[in-house]
Formats: sequence, structure tokens, C-alpha cells
Amino acid sequence: MSNRRRTFEQFREKALKKHGVKAAYEALAPAFEMKRRMIAMRKAAGLTQEQMAERLGTKKSNISRLESVTSGVSPRFSTVEDYARVLGYRIKVDFEPRVR
Repeated sequence: MSNRRRTFEQFREKALKKHGVKAAYEALAPAFEMKRRMIAMRKAAGLTQEQMAERLGTKKSNISRLESVTSGVSPRFSTVEDYARVLGYRIKVDFEPRVR
């Protein structure tokens, strides 16, 4: 598996050198990080997407879309708050200046 990770890292490093790719990657980074953390919290709680959907009173497809970085649908803040609450978390929002 470590060879696969190095290969991905090499791909990423090369891709980020291409015009426009780095800016697009950085623009998606906050959403990607949030989704990654949401999935990690759900898994740490030992819940499947189906179980999470049941606790939130929704469908598995909605949880899948909520956790997907490639989804074109942006969730409401209240939806993300409910997701966190069900897992015993609260949301903390922070703003930081852009580096130019």
C-alpha cells in the first residue's frame, strides 16, 4: 500500500504544478477536509451511512451525497449541524484571511 500512496503523492505533486490546478485544488480543500472529517466521525461512532440516515430521518443516498466531495449540491448549515449533533459534536466555524 505504501507504493500506492507514493504514486498518488507523486501524481498530486505533478498535477499541482499545472496551470490552474493548484488554485482549483486549494478552493476545494476546505470542503474536502470537512467531508473527510464527517466520514471519520461517523466511522468512529461505528455507524454505516444507512444507520446515520436512520438517525437523521433521511435516506442513505442523502448521507452519501452529503459526504461526497464531488456532489454538486451544497448542504444547508443546519443539515451539517444535525449530522454533527447526532454524533455528539458541535460545529466550530472559523474565518481566516486569504493568503495572496
